[in-house]
Amino acid sequence: MDNSIRLEPNDMFNTYLLFFVIHSAQIGVGVQGFQRIVYQNAKHDAWISVILAGIATHIVAFCMIKTLEAYGSNDLYGIQQDIYGKWLGNFLNAIYILYCSIAFFAVLRNYIEVIQAWLFPDISTWFLSATLILITIYAFTGGLRVIVGISFFSVVLALWIFPMLIFPMKFATVDSLFPILEANVGSLLKGAYSMTFTILGFEILNVIYPFIKDKKKTSKYTHLALLASTFIYLSVMLVSIGYYSEGKLLRTVWATLTLFSFISFPFMERFEFVAVCFWMLIILPNLCLYLWAAYRGVIRLVNISGTKFVWIFSFIIFLGTLLVESRTQINMINNQVGKVGFYLVFVYPILLYLLTILKKKFTSQKEQTNENP
Repeated sequence: MDNSIRLEPNDMFNTYLLFFVIHSAQIGVGVQGFQRIVYQNAKHDAWISVILAGIATHIVAFCMIKTLEAYGSNDLYGIQQDIYGKWLGNFLNAIYILYCSIAFFAVLRNYIEVIQAWLFPDISTWFLSATLILITIYAFTGGLRVIVGISFFSVVLALWIFPMLIFPMKFATVDSLFPILEANVGSLLKGAYSMTFTILGFEILNVIYPFIKDKKKTSKYTHLALLASTFIYLSVMLVSIGYYSEGKLLRTVWATLTLFSFISFPFMERFEFVAVCFWMLIILPNLCLYLWAAYRGVIRLVNISGTKFVWIFSFIIFLGTLLVESRTQINMINNQVGKVGFYLVFVYPILLYLLTILKKKFTSQKEQTNENP
């Protein structure tokens, strides 16, 4: 069964842009307040948990790339149809589509909550949801190359935010990081596991791979992007541990944004307001990529146009944002996305890689048997 994707030259994009796609997909709403969750498990060794989580992304990405390379110009949806057959493969594809949809919803609802908590407490959820969804629809209808362009500008235009960590570093103490390795291995692994929701996004490689021009350089730019993301999360965690006291960090929901609240300039007193507004540019690639990945899966199952799909999808998401109101509900969704994401993004690709090796080996032996009866 041939499940490969037929592509036109205009659909493809240069390999170096994959760095911006993967990096922008990983940096989103999670970076605004991941410190508290990791610190609950690993305490002042939380930065080690961040490193462990980063190493895990490299291992999983290696398995993803090897699986994709084995199939050439095919994505996860086609690979699953080939390995498991039509019915089971489509069932697994439907699960992955649902995951992309829920991840899209989680990113959108978390950002809406941040806007309401930091900027406009009285603004309606439906207005923010509709505005962000319409912007995402506009980008989606431009095609993959427009989405890749948005990812590029998201990374480049957000470079100025990272150096802002220098300001809270002035009040941080290195002593807060010691003694090192006081947490046991179990606590460190739990801390790394709690990073799941934060570092999700690089699984977009499973869907976007066929559209890369020079696939031989995929591994290089993917691992560079993962390294850059890990470096940012590690830096933010180190500054946060040094700046906050233990009790303060455990009580701070959006630790990164709170760090920015202590930054002020003669021409700008509330810098965190600028950061929250600018964050829309950072989460926009998340929304676009998850929406596009869901669409790529849906057209494997049903014959539907992109325009029709995006409006149906957006209407369902819009209704969902109106039903989820409290912080408790949002936390529950984040936890569920993290749990499902752990198995789909970190465990399943390793299993799929092993199944791919076995299938290719079995197919090769069968072909040799047919040639030499």
